[in-house]
Amino acid sequence: MGCSFSGLNALYDAVNGGGDVWINENRYRIIRQLGEGGFAFVYLVKEVVAEGSVKKLKDPSHISDNGMYAVKKVLIQTPEQLELVRQEIRVSSLFSHPNLLPLLDHAIIAVKGTQEGSWNHEAYLLFPVHLDGTLLDRAKAMKEKKEFFPTLTVLQIFQQLCAGLKHMHNFEPAYAHNDVKPGNVLITNRKGQPPLAILMDFGSAGPAKREIRSRSEALQLQEWAAEHCSAPYRAPELWDCPSHADIDERTDIWALGCTLYAIMYGMSPFEYALGESGGSLQLAIVNGQIKWPPGPNPPYPDALHQFVIWMLQPQVAMRPHIEDVIIHVDKLLAKYST
Repeated sequence: MGCSFSGLNALYDAVNGGGDVWINENRYRIIRQLGEGGFAFVYLVKEVVAEGSVKKLKDPSHISDNGMYAVKKVLIQTPEQLELVRQEIRVSSLFSHPNLLPLLDHAIIAVKGTQEGSWNHEAYLLFPVHLDGTLLDRAKAMKEKKEFFPTLTVLQIFQQLCAGLKHMHNFEPAYAHNDVKPGNVLITNRKGQPPLAILMDFGSAGPAKREIRSRSEALQLQEWAAEHCSAPYRAPELWDCPSHADIDERTDIWALGCTLYAIMYGMSPFEYALGESGGSLQLAIVNGQIKWPPGPNPPYPDALHQFVIWMLQPQVAMRPHIEDVIIHVDKLLAKYST
């Protein structure tokens, strides 16, 4: 679907009190707000279908049976923010995989700024809606009740994340997600089946391979990572980048290892450092200092702990690629599903 700057494309009215959103030829009624962060707001919307009209989406397989969708509204006040949204739209449109959240439609419009004669922009991104929330939401709820996923469910959720990431890593050129974490994993309950896990938010994603050949390039990368990669899940080479380094998609493997730990224990393996007197999150990450909290009874098997450690190698050269991770998770699934 096109991304144009026509005010007719995404006219909206009193968003916080309901109202309608137009995204290209399709109209949606806002039901309620689902979340917000930074300059973005996410709304549950229901399509308003005019009599005799036909729904137009670039991929008809994603048309909702009940007309419900999620709309992400982004307030854009600078050219840099505009470029970031355009980049998110470009990247989101590249992928098609059941474990990656698809962008169904989008529109960017110009709106009058607060100063006379000035113009800002607003972006509207349409997605399928998953009302069960994120892995982070689930982890918080389970932690309060002192509940844990069974080993088999941990591996089933993790296998799906690996499948989605493999699609990105095997793209030409390879793409890294750059912000794999429980808050970016949607979890949907399915009767008689393992939960469906979908990786979302491609606002930080981009080509995975970066050649660092100077101190200034290393510092630029660290600055970029500080803004785009969540600290407890950020790979060591993004905290302390050498002046000569080849960065690749294995930054995601580090975050994936942290996320596997979080599926088990509800947090990153390095967050303990934030609660220690004199503790340093960066030092714990750079040195790969993992702590294992008390877990379920009976505890998770040692093979699962070793799997996490294998992905959390501070030296990039020692860290596996996604194909190796998938081979290993498949073996563990075969072992623990019998």
